[in-house]
Amino acid sequence: QIQLVEFGGGSVQAGDSLRLSCEASGRTSDIYSMGWFRQGPVKAHEFLADCNERGVCTVVDSVKGRFTISRDNAKNTINLQMNNLKPEDSADYYCAAALRTVIPRRYDQWGQGTQVTVSS
Repeated sequence: QIQLVEFGGGSVQAGDSLRLSCEASGRTSDIYSMGWFRQGPVKAHEFLADCNERGVCTVVDSVKGRFTISRDNAKNTINLQMNNLKPEDSADYYCAAALRTVIPRRYDQWGQGTQVTVSS
């Protein structure tokens, strides 16, 4: 029902910034929330941030202050601005969506991921 595509990954040096974007298509009216996760060598999966349909956004404490999430309802897009990147931020970053019609609500719609590599 939903297709998610991530953009913006790449290889950068420590201290640099990257902006990730996720575009949703298909039945986007079914989306309750969209968020960002990452999978790296240290943590198999880690929730980072999300925004729900009412515009309430959350960023986990571990990256708060460096990462900022934003949304554009008209374009069905969420963004993750990542500043002051560290080598431990190296991971595959995934966009995910939760549907308001699925109970219990969970992130079960996933993009293909975009790789971020941060060198020291």
